[in-house]
Amino acid sequence: MALDEATTAFLAQMAESDAKPLHEMSPEEARGLTAMLAGMYGPGPEMARVEDHDLGRFRVRVLTPEGAPRAVIVYYHGGGWVIGNIDEYDTLGRILARRTGAAVVMADYRKAPEHRFPAAVEDSWTALRWAGERVEEIAGARVPLIVAGDSAGGNLSAVMTLRARDAGGPRIAMQVLVYPVTDHDMDNGSYKDPANQVMLTRETMAWFWDHYAPDPADRARPDASPLRAGDLSGLPPAVVLTAEHDVLRDEGEAYAARLREAGVSVDLRRFPGQMHGFFSMVGLLPGHTEGLDHVVRAIQAHLDSPEGV
Repeated sequence: MALDEATTAFLAQMAESDAKPLHEMSPEEARGLTAMLAGMYGPGPEMARVEDHDLGRFRVRVLTPEGAPRAVIVYYHGGGWVIGNIDEYDTLGRILARRTGAAVVMADYRKAPEHRFPAAVEDSWTALRWAGERVEEIAGARVPLIVAGDSAGGNLSAVMTLRARDAGGPRIAMQVLVYPVTDHDMDNGSYKDPANQVMLTRETMAWFWDHYAPDPADRARPDASPLRAGDLSGLPPAVVLTAEHDVLRDEGEAYAARLREAGVSVDLRRFPGQMHGFFSMVGLLPGHTEGLDHVVRAIQAHLDSPEGV
């Protein structure tokens, strides 16, 4: 189906601004664009506690809702490993915490091109271990640890489950991958489809990859392209969201298929009429609410199940 009306209207509004395509911007210009969009999201709900912690090379923010947290979610934001930060994702993090009843740890990993691959991976791993060691301190009890993220953050979430499995912990109860980057191949069907060249285009993804991992050998590593991992068995249950009009659609769905083949429980849903980015556009696109509702239901169902203990 075509893009929904709200998305079409939003894109028309963006076109009227005469902004350059993202791939023609400098990283600094692109960061200014995402900051402008984040300013349109509005404030998130009040939290019982909001704490920033300096982990040396980067910081994390812990958002704790009212009541006893049912889980700790480590959230990795999107932005092609180049743009975005936890301040811009604060509203989404607060909503996720309030809706799930979980404490949310947001990782402000270092960005490319100032800090190229594997800096984001190493910071994400540091944040995960930090949170894993402090689950009881954060939540007041030994609750499940979940990883989640969108786009490049979905990539980092998938990579973290592989690292945690291979390192023998921390134990991850669930992974939530929202239109994740899972491979560096930009020649598949969803990349070539003209209907998918919307906010995130093939040229934009090439721009992101060139900044993040300019060496083709690095791009092929499972820490950059988890779809290339030889073994996906023994990973936690996955919730995978894809958008119909997204160049990343096919690789996200291919990763879900590989997980299923490896015996991992997978909840895959493609959102019709949506483009890349819909999940994080709080208050701007109705698709955000539908996507968040799906994630919240999936997390709550898992936490209510015997496996979620």
